[in-house]
Amino acid sequence: MISVNPHALDGRVVVVIGGTTGLGLAGVMACLRVGARVVTIGLDEASVAAVREQLGARGEAVAADARDPDTAPAAIAQAIERFGRFDALYHVAGGSGRAAGDGPIDAMTDEGWHATMALNVTSVAWSNRAALRAFLQRGHGGSILNLTSVLAWAPSPCHFATHAYAAAKAGIIGLTRACAARYAPAGIRVNALAPGLVETPMARRAAEDGTIMSVVRQRQALGGGRIGHPTDLDEAVVFFLSDRSGFTTGQVLAIDGGWTVRDAVEDS
Repeated sequence: MISVNPHALDGRVVVVIGGTTGLGLAGVMACLRVGARVVTIGLDEASVAAVREQLGARGEAVAADARDPDTAPAAIAQAIERFGRFDALYHVAGGSGRAAGDGPIDAMTDEGWHATMALNVTSVAWSNRAALRAFLQRGHGGSILNLTSVLAWAPSPCHFATHAYAAAKAGIIGLTRACAARYAPAGIRVNALAPGLVETPMARRAAEDGTIMSVVRQRQALGGGRIGHPTDLDEAVVFFLSDRSGFTTGQVLAIDGGWTVRDAVEDS
């Protein structure tokens, strides 16, 4: 829950790419609680319909694929048409490529690499490009927040050895920092969040495996060694999307229960 400045996003319009389940949905709700209007994109029609009911007059949910380069520009155009402005982008869409063939690189398939990259880093490039073009055209600055992962720089050699995913999430950090450097003179901030293992549909495999959870309890030692909750990111989402982070860009904040400082704990 948001505990500070309940009006942090009053009058602001946020586009959330991947905001109908899990971390994205928590982010949408956090933005609404502090006064934002939201347009969000989701892939699943049922989840989109459910979120649309929750948004009511304060936003819109649309079924679309973040991997399509036309999706983010259309969402931003809809935000401007409906609410008259566009102030911030939060890109959450992504996910495991394990089912497509991601894994340790010696076992990874070509299809696994391409599918994982398209979902996790190409989609971010498309949404960031659309947001930057809109901010530059309108000339009033703005904020972009991308979702990466602690696996980008704190690997798990056994239980989370999906190497295309790790490479894609590291690519998001590189893209975030490069854009932050380039567009700071235009008043545009670009930052990222790096969660550890969080209770989302993608985490179900790990959550149901006792061996993996014993490792998670060691690496995410805060809070008794639990899986993160989507709402654990809420305060950071509001901070980076609002003027509270007005002098902050190019940063990657790990919200991980200690994962990145306990990376000497082996998971084998």
